[in-house]
Amino acid sequence: MNFEKEYRYTGKHPLNLTKRATAPDKPDWDEKRIKARIAKNIKQLTELQGKLYAQDRYGVLIIFQAMDAAGKDSMIAHIMSGINPQGCDVTSFKQPSQQDLAHDYLWRIHQQVPARGKIGIFNRSYYEDVLVSRVHPELILNAHIGAITDKHQVGDEFFTQRCQDLRFFEHYLQRNGYLVLKFFLHMSKDEQKQRFIRRIEIPSHNWKFSAADVAERQYWNDYQRVYDQAISATASKTVPWYVIPADSKWYSRLCVSEIINQRLRELPLAYPSLDDQAQAQLKRALNALDHEKH
Repeated sequence: MNFEKEYRYTGKHPLNLTKRATAPDKPDWDEKRIKARIAKNIKQLTELQGKLYAQDRYGVLIIFQAMDAAGKDSMIAHIMSGINPQGCDVTSFKQPSQQDLAHDYLWRIHQQVPARGKIGIFNRSYYEDVLVSRVHPELILNAHIGAITDKHQVGDEFFTQRCQDLRFFEHYLQRNGYLVLKFFLHMSKDEQKQRFIRRIEIPSHNWKFSAADVAERQYWNDYQRVYDQAISATASKTVPWYVIPADSKWYSRLCVSEIINQRLRELPLAYPSLDDQAQAQLKRALNALDHEKH
């Protein structure tokens, strides 16, 4: 199965999240095979990341968006477990600070874009500015934007323009040597309920639970609508979205790890080759070490 092809969405046709599967209809992989394949993918990603870091010509930005409890944290922890920490940065965007709000909404985002040679992971991202703020438009008022003084001024046109900003931003990154990978972990409402219950009933998971999560769950249909709108408006052939069934955490990890590796292999990654002068320096250094007096 080609996971990259199966779950890629480029915006050519309506997304309609409510009709998208949150679990594979007939999974061809049992859990044992999935875990073995993921382990293999982790090893391959380690090799690819080594070349990316050494070559220092491309950057990779991986974006994870999802409803609460969809498995973003465990996804990152698991599939990135073989990565050299020096070559990877993870950023979780929380509510903007007063300093953030004093600037344009992408100001804090651009500061966290990874350097070339690195993999940057956004656990939630700038898409929150067309998701949470679209469900709760009153949040936009905190930024004191121009003449906007009432939440009723923050309508569809406002968010259409913001989605255009995000498309331009991602294509800008792409033109500057960045691979942008966007994953939406698509979970069912019933599965979210079961995960919330486990967080409450299992003491070691209590820290993961927040009463605010249940409050936001009341807006489930609104979030499905705005996710549909945001993904549809920002997907393209060159910077697609990947809508991943997420009711099974192991299956979603398999999908994401397969797609990341496949897309990274498309980059012309290689360890840097040395010119004749540098090779000669190495030979002289080796000769000096061989003849070093003890």
